[in-house]
Amino acid sequence: MQFDQDLALQELFAFLRMPSVSADSAYKAGMEQAAAFLQNKLQALGFAARIDPTDGHPVVYAERLTAPGKPTVMIYGHYDVQPEAPLEEWKTPPFEPTVVDGRIYARGSTDDKGQLYAHVKGIETLLQQQGELPVNIKILFEGEEEIGSPNLAKYLEANKDNLKADVILISDGSRFSEDVPSITYGLRGLSYIEVHVQGANRDLHSGAYGGAVPNPINALCEIVAQLKDDKGRVTIPGFYDGVQELTPEERDMWAGLPFDQEKWGLSIGIDQFPGEEGYTVLERIWARPTLDVNGIWGGYQGEGSKTVIAAKAGAKISMRLVPGQDPKRITELALKHIPTLAPEGTQVEAVEHHGGDPFVVDLNSPYVKAANRALQKVYNRDAVFIRTGGSIPIAATFTRIVGAPILFVDMGLDIDAPHSPNESFAVQDYLNGILTSAYVLDELGKL
Repeated sequence: MQFDQDLALQELFAFLRMPSVSADSAYKAGMEQAAAFLQNKLQALGFAARIDPTDGHPVVYAERLTAPGKPTVMIYGHYDVQPEAPLEEWKTPPFEPTVVDGRIYARGSTDDKGQLYAHVKGIETLLQQQGELPVNIKILFEGEEEIGSPNLAKYLEANKDNLKADVILISDGSRFSEDVPSITYGLRGLSYIEVHVQGANRDLHSGAYGGAVPNPINALCEIVAQLKDDKGRVTIPGFYDGVQELTPEERDMWAGLPFDQEKWGLSIGIDQFPGEEGYTVLERIWARPTLDVNGIWGGYQGEGSKTVIAAKAGAKISMRLVPGQDPKRITELALKHIPTLAPEGTQVEAVEHHGGDPFVVDLNSPYVKAANRALQKVYNRDAVFIRTGGSIPIAATFTRIVGAPILFVDMGLDIDAPHSPNESFAVQDYLNGILTSAYVLDELGKL
């Protein structure tokens, strides 16, 4: 299929210049601009498109139901992006897309504006090539994925009769490698909490009080150190109850993937791979639960020194979950257990933040097989079947409310650095993504 590559890039660049950061109210205008951009583009493609308000940022909904008797495909994506901080670590302006060595550097380039817009351009390519779409299409682009989609479940419930579809197509992650296309059939779930430790009623002089009073920062370090044992296993009682183990077939399938552990480590500057004993790196990332501290604070952070014992300290902790684990139950277990680890003289509180269910797709699905045929046309080889360590909390909610299976066809790569400074998306991956979208929709139309 042929399309205007320069125009496809120009349109994406315009989209990337819109600072649609959902977490920061200062970017409200950027959020509105991005939603309007998508609505206008979809209307130009013959969709009935609208912007639906929620209690937070709006949803862009569109549909074009012009293929009677054919499957209805819902395409999901998100137009919101992560905050750009720390700004000083960006080599190019985060909201001015810049192409360097064949990669588009900009916040949201891979997560998820580039992948989302590849679907928009894939639809346009089909219309230009065939005059009509091979399937019925419903589009739902939300503006709150990066803050946990707090209002999307309510939106889905309120509109579920209108949102019925045969399959939900999502591209919001990384494929296996540059030359190896993949279909993601599993995601880890998430339980996210915060821990707050309180000591004295004010910061104290470390000389006048040190050695005789509780130190919340020391206490927090002691607590965190007790949350995993020396075999890399989480120590929260009941944490592993119900965990679904990998099948021998899955372990064999993953062992056969062209994965170079040392090269993978080199790409992020490490040569050691600590983790749960008895599992490979891919197994730990894709199919085992874990616990990580994502942020920690307390005491003086400025230049120079300040000899104080902080009155309080805190940490943000994420637990990635696998099939068989209920995020609500895991959160309750953590909230109950962590305060029991409080060192003498401290008050410890653990509070819930947000979470999401783990998710697994049936590999024998006709939709999966159709996607594989499409990827063969783009990459001239079969796709591999992988899970991913990340979470898309809304995936399980979609299936529960809308009642349709989900098809994950990711276009990015881990080296794209989503959520990090210098996020990027390869120009060729974007262009291949447009072809992938068009071919996937075409193959689904043959079912």
